[in-house]
Amino acid sequence: MTSFDLMKSKLTRRVFARSALIPFAALALAPMATPAVSQPKQGGVMTMSLDPEPSILVSALNSASPVYVVSSKLFDGLVTYDKNFNLIPRLATAWKVSDDGLNIEFKLRDGVTWHDGKPFTSEDVQFTFMEILKKLHPRGKGTFANLQSVETPDAHTAVFKLAAPTPYLMRALAGAESPIMPKHIYKDGDPMRNPANTKPVGTGPFKFGEFVRGSHLLLQRNENYWDKGKPYLDQLIIRFISDSASRAAALESGEVQYGAQYVVPLSDVARLGKNPTLEVSTDGWEYNTSVNYFEFNLRKPQWQDVRVRQAIAHAIDKDFIVKNIWHNFATAAKGGPVTIKQSDFYTNDVPQYEFDLKKAAQLLDEAGYPAGADGKRFSATIDYSPSGDTFRQTAEILRQNLAKIGITLTLRAQDGPTYVRRVWTDNDFDLNTYSVSNIADPVIGIQRLYWSKAIQPGVAYSNGSSYSNPEMDRLLEAGMVENDPEKRRQIYKQMQQIAMTDLPTFPIVYIDWFSIYNKKVKGLNTTALGLYENFSDVSIDQ
Repeated sequence: MTSFDLMKSKLTRRVFARSALIPFAALALAPMATPAVSQPKQGGVMTMSLDPEPSILVSALNSASPVYVVSSKLFDGLVTYDKNFNLIPRLATAWKVSDDGLNIEFKLRDGVTWHDGKPFTSEDVQFTFMEILKKLHPRGKGTFANLQSVETPDAHTAVFKLAAPTPYLMRALAGAESPIMPKHIYKDGDPMRNPANTKPVGTGPFKFGEFVRGSHLLLQRNENYWDKGKPYLDQLIIRFISDSASRAAALESGEVQYGAQYVVPLSDVARLGKNPTLEVSTDGWEYNTSVNYFEFNLRKPQWQDVRVRQAIAHAIDKDFIVKNIWHNFATAAKGGPVTIKQSDFYTNDVPQYEFDLKKAAQLLDEAGYPAGADGKRFSATIDYSPSGDTFRQTAEILRQNLAKIGITLTLRAQDGPTYVRRVWTDNDFDLNTYSVSNIADPVIGIQRLYWSKAIQPGVAYSNGSSYSNPEMDRLLEAGMVENDPEKRRQIYKQMQQIAMTDLPTFPIVYIDWFSIYNKKVKGLNTTALGLYENFSDVSIDQ
């Protein structure tokens, strides 16, 4: 949908989960399609805004949204996906799945070179999946748990050997989620400390130009890109504009031609949608369906009684947050952690926590936290994602809501790297609110939040709550290998019922993302990845 009027209506996007339930071999052999681009013009510069500034530029090592935005322009994956979720070849030109679903053979594109001129080979694919994604990617430990090895019979063939059929695997191979990394650059030393993390060498349509902290990132056209004639743009400039009003002004003036997700205050979208030079669109977000969560650090004693967590859930006015913070670009979460847009896995047959301050106070009393003479029970600190004003505003509403039941919250602001380190490395937090992408399938999206094996200090956006439940682990691991669609649906229904009973995290809203761009820009949102696509199809009329 591209019309602003339609955008404000209830979204009915197709979702990855539907196709994820196709039998595995059929899924992998889905017909390939190439998105059409109308009358692209060669050359020109597009400027987009991004906030916050990414800490590194390689999404194989960091799954924060700003990192994905940049990395996807520099690195290609084996495939990408059209809006019907058919597979489109990228670094892989063809693939074949064995009858038992335990082997996937990829034929790799010949003649591809890294930005430094070195040849791309199957050894890069093997190294990427076995040494980087399985070990260091925030979701990789779960996504690629069944990947036992990658064989390389020749330079242009890679064979994935699986321990069990893995119905979701082909949904995790796009460049944003699983960028193929250069073995010759990362094979020695700690990948997390490699200088190439901020000066990347990829195979994508754009090459690294310069990274000026606090200012901008310059990407240059890759003149040796394998898809001849692309990219159309000569340069892509990514400006780091921290002030949302300034981002809106830059879009209105034409100084910036593209922005997405947190680009402007949601209260400004209606006004910008009336600007004749701008387009507001919810198209291109099929791959990235997100949920805004409230997360408890279960290592802290005050959260270990589930009645305290339930009390807080009852104290959160989700409908108010949808209307006043998200300006109806979200839906109140009335189900589990799987977003309502993933209709094959979504369920509202879970414990419900309606806004009820009396119930919340009663639960706190029962848990041994009575109100004092001043009405106060205890205090805590809430950290919030620095990705846009909405999370700060949400944290402020949470502070106000919890004050009504005697819990005093202090908001803690910080930059992106500090926030990530505090929550996912140091575990130095009480409460946290942020968003998590459901991506294509529960294994790729939400498993990392609830699987005990995803408690990995230093791995961002994984199990930050330190939640561990053997029955939850059993269900999640069963869902990873179950091929029967109905059985798989039931597994994730049970999983969500446990998640909403134990409440290590609490889904607040299901988010409807959008893009704002100048009408001179063509070729955006041609695939299901939208903002996370490689922009090789993007052109600009200048």
